[in-house]
Amino acid sequence: MTTSPVPSTHIDVRALFVHAHPDDEAITTGGTIAVLVAAGVDVRVVTCTLGEEGEVLGEEFAGLTSDRADQLGGYRIAELSAALRALGVDRPRFLGDAGRWRDSGMAGTPSADHPRAFVGSGRAAVEEMAGILDGWRPDLVVTYDPRGGYGHPDHVRAHEVVHAALGEAAHRPRRVAWTVTARSDVSLVHPGPPSHLRHALPDELPSVRDSRLTHRVPLDPSSYAAKLEALTGHATQLELVPGADGDPWFLALTNGVLQPVPLVEWYIASDLADPADPAGPYVRCAPGRSHLLDGLTEESR
Repeated sequence: MTTSPVPSTHIDVRALFVHAHPDDEAITTGGTIAVLVAAGVDVRVVTCTLGEEGEVLGEEFAGLTSDRADQLGGYRIAELSAALRALGVDRPRFLGDAGRWRDSGMAGTPSADHPRAFVGSGRAAVEEMAGILDGWRPDLVVTYDPRGGYGHPDHVRAHEVVHAALGEAAHRPRRVAWTVTARSDVSLVHPGPPSHLRHALPDELPSVRDSRLTHRVPLDPSSYAAKLEALTGHATQLELVPGADGDPWFLALTNGVLQPVPLVEWYIASDLADPADPAGPYVRCAPGRSHLLDGLTEESR
């Protein structure tokens, strides 16, 4: 497959990114958001919860967690706002407005029983998402694969909500893409990791075989720097570690496991089988290395 160049002037494309918690947008798709914004794409990011059940790095903000003051969600709105500004997005947006649904926590934890837990959002969340699709009419929708990337219940639920809404909304985006990590990227190791962090064990980091990948977004120095700045905004959640000269940086969440911040972000995408028939099915794109915008811009049609 050939890769079309990304246009540098305004293009008439709208891209909607749907994420579960603040920081997911930067970790998984931050570079893509920066690249698309620079290309003139109209980008919006919808976050489904405030990440209230997250752990916190260090002691400075440890009192905000759900088992203490339970103020972390509000603080993470500010972190999300800073991260989105770094990526060129005007402001955060939330599914059903801020605080409508709460972080469900990891699988098997009592937080999933909270009356506002996102895993129990039911029809209301699907209706909210369908309303966004019909109201804003994006050309591209990006969310997680059916496993939710690493299996967090809210990531899985975000996938379910998006795909249920796609089946009910009057508007049908031309492309739906799942953000995934390439198997070849998780094998990268830091040449001199800090003593308080460690490399991942074999198969500890979720990834997808490279042969399944359909689209990519290479990050130029400007977009990579924007992604790093966005990640820095989520200081309660992650730590950044510089790589060797010219090599990717690494990040570590509260589990202390290093993972690379890749120079290319990868996707598995599906397109409307017939753009002239919005009611038709989505068909998985062929594996390859096409740019995520290929086929969506006037220049590539």
